[in-house]
Amino acid sequence: MTDGRSWEGNWIARMYERVRERGYDSVTAFAEDRPTASLVALAEELGPDDVAGVQVFKGLVAEAERSKKLTRLARGQLVRELSEVIANGWPSVLDDDARLEVAIALGQWSAYTPEPLVERVRSASGALLANPPPAGWRPLGPDDELLRTLLPDEEV
Repeated sequence: MTDGRSWEGNWIARMYERVRERGYDSVTAFAEDRPTASLVALAEELGPDDVAGVQVFKGLVAEAERSKKLTRLARGQLVRELSEVIANGWPSVLDDDARLEVAIALGQWSAYTPEPLVERVRSASGALLANPPPAGWRPLGPDDELLRTLLPDEEV
């Protein structure tokens, strides 16, 4: 975790320098090679003392906006949130504890949703709760079939 130095200096240049040092030409390419890693884990890999998860996400959003792939970014972020909160896959029974974990993952996903997709993400979250996926479902990337059904690609 950073100690506050992540915002010092030109953090964007620093983050892209670290991405290139690892052989990637974009934050998106770096992150997509680690589809289940949290934003914090991605940031720690780039610089445990001076890169923050929110900075990685800002880079991902900027690149997704330029390439018109915000929907794919949103699906990828759900994969990250589910992997962190319900790492063993979708619960077989949504009892109080499981419902809380799912709500946390969906809430975090919603918090990291770019404005143009907020309503679509809310709708997809509602659909997941109303019609839960099979027990153990664990998407491993943004191209998961169920995720593409819930949140199909659309230019935004």
